[in-house]
Amino acid sequence: MARVFLLLAAVAGFSGVALGAFAAHGLKSQLSTEYLAVFQTGVHYQLVHALALFGVALLAERLPGRLPNLAGGLFALGILLFSGSLYALSLSGLGKLGMITPLGGLSFLGGWFCLGLAAWRGGRSG
Repeated sequence: MARVFLLLAAVAGFSGVALGAFAAHGLKSQLSTEYLAVFQTGVHYQLVHALALFGVALLAERLPGRLPNLAGGLFALGILLFSGSLYALSLSGLGKLGMITPLGGLSFLGGWFCLGLAAWRGGRSG
């Protein structure tokens, strides 16, 4: 799984930087200040959690068990739901897409919880 999380980290990091540049240069004149800030929030959380996925990829080798894998899966799901919904909301203007965003936030929280629990247990059965 470490290789999968490393690949996901690379894809999330690459696309996060590309989307951030796209927002700063291509969307600046197309979106309102409010929607541009929403888009940038998505980019910010995507990049932070790309680094989290990178950490999980490194940690998965040192702390065996399902908790690091679950953390990585939840981080990836969080990027998709949280950042993805913010991108879609800001580009489409459909406010109802914002109902998906908290699910991504919960995924992020769950990932951090699993990571903390894995550290607490020190790799023991989990």
